[in-house]
Amino acid sequence: MNSYFLIGYIAFIVVMSIITFFLYLSDKNKAKEKKWRVKESVLLGMGFLGGAVGGLLGMKIFRHKTLHWYFWFVNFLSLIIHIAIPLVVCLYVL
Repeated sequence: MNSYFLIGYIAFIVVMSIITFFLYLSDKNKAKEKKWRVKESVLLGMGFLGGAVGGLLGMKIFRHKTLHWYFWFVNFLSLIIHIAIPLVVCLYVL
């Protein structure tokens, strides 16, 4: 039971991180071209809902949204939560 939960959870985090990473890339490209952009709430929400690693990588690699403290805060806080969830579940629930 533990291994199925962990595999599913890791797969979810990987998929969400990939999607979030490409959203940051898309938003950066749209910003350069002066086109309609991805909403900040979408970028932050995707980071919070599982894509924190992709969000942090997107910020660092594309140098996008790095001056906004709340992007760093939400993505780091989400990363801590995403690490804590499987630990708590495996130690106390399963």
